[in-house]
Amino acid sequence: MDADKSSSDKLVLEFKEDTELTEMMRRRVSSLQKTGQKRQDGERLLLPHEAVHRLDFPLQELSFSRWYFSLSGHGRVTITGISQHWTPDLTNLMTRQLLEPIGTFWRNAEDPEDSPLKCLEADMQEFGERIAELAKVRKVMYFLFAYKDGSTAANLDCTIEFIPEK
Repeated sequence: MDADKSSSDKLVLEFKEDTELTEMMRRRVSSLQKTGQKRQDGERLLLPHEAVHRLDFPLQELSFSRWYFSLSGHGRVTITGISQHWTPDLTNLMTRQLLEPIGTFWRNAEDPEDSPLKCLEADMQEFGERIAELAKVRKVMYFLFAYKDGSTAANLDCTIEFIPEK
C-alpha cells in the first residue's frame, strides 16, 4: 500500500452483527428440534457459537487493503463468507453457499493477553480480495462468525479496509 495515500482515500467498513437474521436462523434450528424434523439436504444450520454479520458496501468498485481486528483475551474467531446467491428472506442457507477461504485469527490461552493476534495471512489476504470482488455485485454481504475457545462477540472488534477504485 502506498504510504502517501491519505485516509480519505480509504474506506473502512465494520462487520455488524445482524441480530434479526441470527435469531431467524436460531428459530429454524429450534423448530427442527421441536418437531423432530431433519434439515434439508445440504442445509447449513447455525451452530450455538455462531452469529450472522453483514457488511454494507456504499461503493462497489473496491480494492482490498487490510484487516483490522482486535480480540481482548484469548480465543479463536472464524469468519466464513456467504455467496451472493443467498437470499436470507427466501431460502435456507446451504453449505454450497459458503465461500473459501475462510478468515481465522486467534490468541492461544498460553499467549500473553497483549500479544499480537495470529492469523493465516495468505488466507486472510485472499479472503479480503474475494470480498472486494463480491462487492462489485452486492451492496450487502453476509458472514458467519464462529466464536471458539473463549472468544465472544463482546470481546471482538473487526473491520476491513478497502481503497475505492477510481
